[in-house]
Amino acid sequence: MRERVPHLLAYVSGHGYGHVAQVAPVLNRLREMLGNLRLTVCSAVPERHLRSRIAGDFHLIPEATDLGMVMASALDVKVQESLQAYVAFHADWDARVGHEVRRMAALRPDFVLSNVAYLPLAAARRAGIPSAAMCSLNWADILAHYCGALPGVAPILDQMREAYAAADVFLRVTPGMAMAGLPNLRPVGPVARLGRDRRREIDRRLGLAAHEKLVLITLGGIATRLSVEAWPRFPGVHWLVQADWRVRRPDFHALESLGLDFTDILASCDALLCKPGYGSFTEAACNGIPVLYVRRDDWPEQPCLVEWLSRHGSGLELERQALASGTLGNALQELLSRPKPRPVAPDGTAQAAGHLARSISMASP
Repeated sequence: MRERVPHLLAYVSGHGYGHVAQVAPVLNRLREMLGNLRLTVCSAVPERHLRSRIAGDFHLIPEATDLGMVMASALDVKVQESLQAYVAFHADWDARVGHEVRRMAALRPDFVLSNVAYLPLAAARRAGIPSAAMCSLNWADILAHYCGALPGVAPILDQMREAYAAADVFLRVTPGMAMAGLPNLRPVGPVARLGRDRRREIDRRLGLAAHEKLVLITLGGIATRLSVEAWPRFPGVHWLVQADWRVRRPDFHALESLGLDFTDILASCDALLCKPGYGSFTEAACNGIPVLYVRRDDWPEQPCLVEWLSRHGSGLELERQALASGTLGNALQELLSRPKPRPVAPDGTAQAAGHLARSISMASP
């Protein structure tokens, strides 16, 4: 008799790329632990990015099951628009849960993992399928932070929190928000992908001298373009930006032109310029790369990220106006003059994967 292959249905939020950065290393380690796993991924993240991060074959359902927050840019939240979206989403909550239950009945997963949509967790409980949430945040706490005092939001928050509590466990990765109100919370360590230093190869491709510095700019998958054409030139500094910015300056290079894995590129740079985000901060710290960051206005996950980076990495805050004008020479010089930070061990990857492996094995004997 052929051994039964367990089936995992994983929901991955498309609200930036940090959710993929949390899920993918755990899924990859989980497959190593189990040896054989059928994987279905439900996500609005572009398929190319998902397949660049998640090893092995999987079936993709290109659909969003969470709202996140409506963003004006990578740094700014549209509060009223976000509330309106949640009001509309929850107006037919029971029907949405029922639709997801029917999807699960058709897919027949043994286990459901969500980062960090709450709708699938409510559906899994109704369908009798074991489930886990895993993230550094939850959307109930995020929505409460921005909209908790506004009329009509209390019943929505109740449904969201009830759905998160319906999971068998919520694996809160480090760094992460406190989430003290969740009864099923289980903290795990940092999760991050480790890259290979390929700097010599990059220098050859870009024609850089050994003494020149290379800084990667990334804003975490939410469309925002910096007006870098107005930035001054910094002698001996080169920048990597995404190709669709179409920057025509000899000190700016399209990172896609390198044809290399993103985390290998990050691990090969002298510094990262970014907003506070889980994937950016943990991958930089775990690969020993210092970070120059611009705060996001009032984002509630930000304090735990910044505090963790200050303890475990080399981070320096940059004023938002300095980012807009490009007057960041002094900050960049200070960051690059510091000793190279010691890489942080991403031990949460094995912790989370181990818990999921045991849970999936019990769900599919």
